[in-house]
Amino acid sequence: MAENTLTLPQDGLCARIDRALDRRSSITRALDSVAAEIASAIPFTHADICLLDRPGWVVSYETGIRTRWSRASGRVDHAPIRDILTGACDVMLAEDATTDPRYTYPGASCEPILNHALRARVNVPMRIQGRLIGTLNLSHSTQGLYDAGTVARARDIADTLAPHVHALHQAERIRRGARSIELARASDEGLRQGALELTQQLEQERQRVGMDLHDQTLADLSRLLREATGDRPLPASELAARLRDTIDDLRRIIDTAVPTLLDLFGFAHAVRVHLERAASGRARTAVDDGTDGAPDRLDPTVRTALFRIVQEAVNNATRHAGAAQIRVTVARPAPGALAVTIRDDGCGIPPTPARQSGLSHMRTRARLISARLEITGDGGTTVTVTLEAPQ
Repeated sequence: MAENTLTLPQDGLCARIDRALDRRSSITRALDSVAAEIASAIPFTHADICLLDRPGWVVSYETGIRTRWSRASGRVDHAPIRDILTGACDVMLAEDATTDPRYTYPGASCEPILNHALRARVNVPMRIQGRLIGTLNLSHSTQGLYDAGTVARARDIADTLAPHVHALHQAERIRRGARSIELARASDEGLRQGALELTQQLEQERQRVGMDLHDQTLADLSRLLREATGDRPLPASELAARLRDTIDDLRRIIDTAVPTLLDLFGFAHAVRVHLERAASGRARTAVDDGTDGAPDRLDPTVRTALFRIVQEAVNNATRHAGAAQIRVTVARPAPGALAVTIRDDGCGIPPTPARQSGLSHMRTRARLISARLEITGDGGTTVTVTLEAPQ
């Protein structure tokens, strides 16, 4: 190992570090505030503190070079200082960590060591009342710069840092836990509100179906009965034609209320049939499924909700947009994701549409199946529903 040219720490180094750490609000700021004091005793290219977090995981805080270590938490068994974290040794000292198998073993998160040529390394434990909470890690690009004297100085610095870092880490974990609870509560409240809205909307849908049956089907049948039994009954051919029209109207009501085609023939076929019926020859239609039937591998409740969203988007395009072309595409934008897109070339959605219930239905159904709903208008309307789905 090369001759060590490091100076001994100045008198009062640990006291100065202790004062500099007072009232720091985060570990990163605390480490940055004492970086110069640490460097006066142990020159470094890179310094970081690695702390035990949730079971099996660590978090890192850096000063000097910023690397992937501090951008995300990592697993203990992938950490280059795992031997200290697992109790295999009490300290690690390397002349050249880039070639040291303790740091570069298969699966190790050692890219920063190799990418920044962090050759000389010293790693010492940080403890609170004898309990290991993490490690202080110092690195330099000069090979062989550190020795046993460096280890002793690093231990003193780690002991000074430990109580401050531990307190800040605990406060951060409490804040993180509070945010998780708040998000969970917000999610629960969102689902509760969504379920309430959907219940109300289902009741409105039931009332709508009842009104359609009363105002349309029942009225048509009553008129046909009068015309069939009156003084001058309709000819059989005309009566049969009107009955067929009534049956077709009733079938449309039933298809809207109960997606039997979805259960019998699958998602793409049910969408195709609904699209063709809704367009009634007024628009060119197409359904493209590039996922080999992925929607039919969804949970039945999720699949039905997805179908209902498509139904509503298609109805909007055929009834209100005046579209000449409507296309439904089923695709996988990314592994594990499923997207259904309904695109038309109609007049688009006005800034303040007169009828909001259809859009509300789609948003509520999407929220209840944890899907992302995007509605954009540019030369028509595009509705995209994206959710997680099995391969």
